[in-house]
Amino acid sequence: MDIELISTARLDLVPLSAAHAEEMATVLSSPSLHTFIGGEPLSPGALRTRYERLVAGSPDPSVTWCNWVIRLRSESCLVGTVQATVTEAGSVAETAWVVGTPWQGRGLASEAVRGLVSWLAARPSIRTVVAHIHPAHQASAVVATAAGLAPTDEWQDGEIRWQRATRP
Repeated sequence: MDIELISTARLDLVPLSAAHAEEMATVLSSPSLHTFIGGEPLSPGALRTRYERLVAGSPDPSVTWCNWVIRLRSESCLVGTVQATVTEAGSVAETAWVVGTPWQGRGLASEAVRGLVSWLAARPSIRTVVAHIHPAHQASAVVATAAGLAPTDEWQDGEIRWQRATRP
């Protein structure tokens, strides 16, 4: 699956490159971004190494990694990331997102994820879009709802599975 530029009203979702690491290390530098997902902010070098692995693709040929940085056009800066991991013969796309703390509360995550989900829904093989969200992470629940995902009764690693069918 070839990823491409996705544009929304205010944003460009730009295919990830290792060259984004320096700017993204600053965007993702707040420890509060790790409250629900664990870990800690990465240095530019560590982030570059991670991005190089992501861009190289999954070592499992049945899994496709799709990663974008979020560029806010009006400020000409990166503000976060969105991603989709496509599995199950290309029929399920598990999504995730993060927006840096200075840009939160402006609807940017919702706009980016709506753009991502629309792009995924346009892929003929993808039938289900999924996200796993910590039950206390209300902001992510709002984003998932805005993208048409709904919570299920399924749990994975302490998170609720949200999903949306893209086709009957």
